[in-house]
Amino acid sequence: MNVYTTDKIRNVAILGHGGCGKTSLVEAMAFLSKVTTRMGKTEDGNTISDFDKEEIKRHYSISTSLVPIEWEDCKINFLDTPGYIGFVGEVDEAISAADAAIIVISGKNGIENGTKKAWKLCEKHNIPRMFFVTEMDIDDASYREVIEELTELYGKKIAPFHLPIRENGAFTGYVNVVSQNASKWNDKGETVDCDIPDYSKEYLDQYRDILMEAVAETSEEFMDRYFEGDEFSENEIRSALRVSVADGSIVPVSMGSSVLAQGVYTMLDDVVKYFPSPDKCTRAGLNVKTNEVFQADYDFSKAKSAYVFKSIVDPFIGKYSLVKVCSGVIKSDDLVYNTRTENEFKCGKVYVLRGNKPIEVGELHAGDIGAFAKLPDTMTGDTLATKAVPVVYGRAEISTPYHYMRYDAKNKGDEDKVSQALQKIMQEDLTVRVVNDSENRQSLLFGMGDIHLDVVVQKLLDKYKTEIVLSKPKVAFRETILKNSDVEYKYKKQSGGHGQYGHVKMRFSPLDNQEKAYEFSQEVVGGSVPKNFYPAVDKGLAESVLAGPLAGYPVVGVNAVLYDGSYHPVDSSEMAFKVATSQAFKKGFMEANPVLLEPIVSLKVDVDDKFTGDIMSDLNKRRGRVLGMNPIGDGETEIDAEVPMMEIFGYTMDLRSMTGGSGSFSYEFVRYEQAPRDIQDKEVANKKAEAEED
Repeated sequence: MNVYTTDKIRNVAILGHGGCGKTSLVEAMAFLSKVTTRMGKTEDGNTISDFDKEEIKRHYSISTSLVPIEWEDCKINFLDTPGYIGFVGEVDEAISAADAAIIVISGKNGIENGTKKAWKLCEKHNIPRMFFVTEMDIDDASYREVIEELTELYGKKIAPFHLPIRENGAFTGYVNVVSQNASKWNDKGETVDCDIPDYSKEYLDQYRDILMEAVAETSEEFMDRYFEGDEFSENEIRSALRVSVADGSIVPVSMGSSVLAQGVYTMLDDVVKYFPSPDKCTRAGLNVKTNEVFQADYDFSKAKSAYVFKSIVDPFIGKYSLVKVCSGVIKSDDLVYNTRTENEFKCGKVYVLRGNKPIEVGELHAGDIGAFAKLPDTMTGDTLATKAVPVVYGRAEISTPYHYMRYDAKNKGDEDKVSQALQKIMQEDLTVRVVNDSENRQSLLFGMGDIHLDVVVQKLLDKYKTEIVLSKPKVAFRETILKNSDVEYKYKKQSGGHGQYGHVKMRFSPLDNQEKAYEFSQEVVGGSVPKNFYPAVDKGLAESVLAGPLAGYPVVGVNAVLYDGSYHPVDSSEMAFKVATSQAFKKGFMEANPVLLEPIVSLKVDVDDKFTGDIMSDLNKRRGRVLGMNPIGDGETEIDAEVPMMEIFGYTMDLRSMTGGSGSFSYEFVRYEQAPRDIQDKEVANKKAEAEED
């Protein structure tokens, strides 16, 4: 592949709902640009993008793949992203490297939740975008309905660049709104001029007016000419559209058929014409040596720097760090400096990845996307720069995983192997997290949903030859007391020689501060318990609160007072008083009305207004307390509630089911509250059954 300068590069993310035809569109673009001689199909498992074993088996994308193509003396780096929400972390990474986006819509299925999420992502990151309505070769595909719904959602920004021509129900050509001419495809797939059909003229005039209004708003001169009824030339229109598309005030809509590679040629032309090259974009970092802002702005003349936006870790093809060059020119074997690790090393060969195929190139100019193999101690989010100008760029915002399951190695002795394999997967997928819950003696695997975790399990098996079993996690309950108790315990043991003797009288009561496990004090009078045994009593309490007498959970909020007891001048020892204290604690705890405390989380749910009733009803079933509802724009509401942690398990999938995938949520721990009696009785019974089983 040739080396391209910054002005000849376009970085475009392909976004959209799962199954809308993103990968098929990339295949069509690769075919037209002569990257391939035939188009692959997702159902056949032979596409450039979906090369992973799981993707081939499941017939959908699970990772973002890079597919660079050469078109009209330009290089377009297409980032083909997964559409299913379980793999949103891959989309986050792609957006961090993209300068523009194509949102793919199925002409048959219309606007879906993934379409709206893609739009929100573009709005959040302020990147220009266009829509491509695919599957126009299908009989019941309706371009007009898609345009109407897009206009209803996003207003005057929506500007159709083309209209479909149909003959006897078949998709045979298109009308170009900008140039006001029509074309049809002949038997060879070539376009030939034709007359504009009468049924298209009404919509052509309507969409033309939208374009002219957008053109007029680009300058005062154009606005004056527009009101005077002056006609703009095609060059003036295209020049104005280039500005409007780049700043997001106009969002073009194209259409075609990926399967037949129809309409794709025109769309590629539009990508080159209207999407900005990186030198028209801004990028700033921080020079950690001078503590000053480094305005990179994809300037090839500045010190070289690059951001690692994705990592590929594969036992077969090795590790690749995908980078976007933010400034300068990076060549093979250049010295680069990792500003996180403060290590300097040679970058080795420079590659361009096309799917899973590395293509060696001599250099990468500012704004280009490429890859390095086996960079030492380099992770996603790192910045590679020079030691003289150690720049660091802000890390991309990656979605937080809230869905989790307990996992255990299927085979005993495989724990270390599983741990190492999961570490490699976490390097590749930042939405996979492992948490060691030592309190409940369990390991938790976090992801974006059931399908996501299922893919992780399969990757462990296929790539790393190790198996894990997922199960429902335990909840981190706490134990405390609600009343006072007064107990004594005498530990006396004689077994020849010195015996063991420890005698304590203690009072237990609730402690106001439940963030502390216990508070110990003594009120011993007359030396009935010598001072040198106080630490032993304290140690006995410290060990006892680790697993409470009620159900074996950690104890919080207990005030313990040693007020009397006795000792033996020969047989008393620290161990004896420690044992006496632990037994007194068990007895006193169970006499002071012990209860279980459950963790409560603050939950925020973002949903379309039409779903708020269903969500509120569901939260009530989960013993939740709704604290408020706040409109957040675009017809959405944020519901603020407090819910028991145990009721949140599985909420990821339940919320998607209730909202058709459009809802999202986040939560954080706030406090512990007393669990209802039925929950407590059930948990105590479970613990008892587990103990008997052991």
